[in-house]
Amino acid sequence: MATKKVQKVDVSEQFANLQRQFTNLDTKDPSLWPPLPRYILCLFIVVAVVAALWFVKLTDYEVELQTEKTTELTLREDYKKKLQKAVSLDALKKQREQIQQYVIQLEKQLPSKAEMAALLSDINQSGLGRSLQFELFRPGQVVVREYYAELPISVRVTGRYHDMGAFASDIAHLSRIVTLNDVAIAAPQGKDKERDIANGVLTMDATARTFRYLDTEEIQAQRKTAAKGAAK
Repeated sequence: MATKKVQKVDVSEQFANLQRQFTNLDTKDPSLWPPLPRYILCLFIVVAVVAALWFVKLTDYEVELQTEKTTELTLREDYKKKLQKAVSLDALKKQREQIQQYVIQLEKQLPSKAEMAALLSDINQSGLGRSLQFELFRPGQVVVREYYAELPISVRVTGRYHDMGAFASDIAHLSRIVTLNDVAIAAPQGKDKERDIANGVLTMDATARTFRYLDTEEIQAQRKTAAKGAAK
């Protein structure tokens, strides 16, 4: 049986052949290069182009990723704020209800115009009940505010210091809102000055301020005044 001859490959000759393809290459005209250098150059160009495109694409992805992260942080902060508002909503509602109840209680303490005479009588009786003598009890000019009317009353009473303190306390505990302002306490003057001082009698001047609802006519007048002011 005949045996085939194994063709020997001269590795050194092949290596020399490859080496010769890379010698004396004209860098100005790669088209004249042998096949292997041309193939390697084309492969390098393809790899470089792909790498450049991939880098540009990755840069776009990085910018987009940073934008999305910023948007995510913003949305998280908005969510936290809205969550805090939602959690505190019930507490705010309770506070509003408490304030409304407080306002209603204050409004109940404001008398109407027809009830003012009874309130003035209550103030007078509070002083008399504490053994004070009224030397002056003079209601002043009504001052109309936006939602209520204020009536200042000039008061001068004589009596003992502790009785004056009790009178001020009684005024504060009236069912209607009354405040004492511009309080001034001094020794009494007059022909019985020495006797009064000996008996511990003092004189107190003050302005008692009371407050009441506005009646219908006053409310209409307020609205007309506001409308005229807005028209100017």
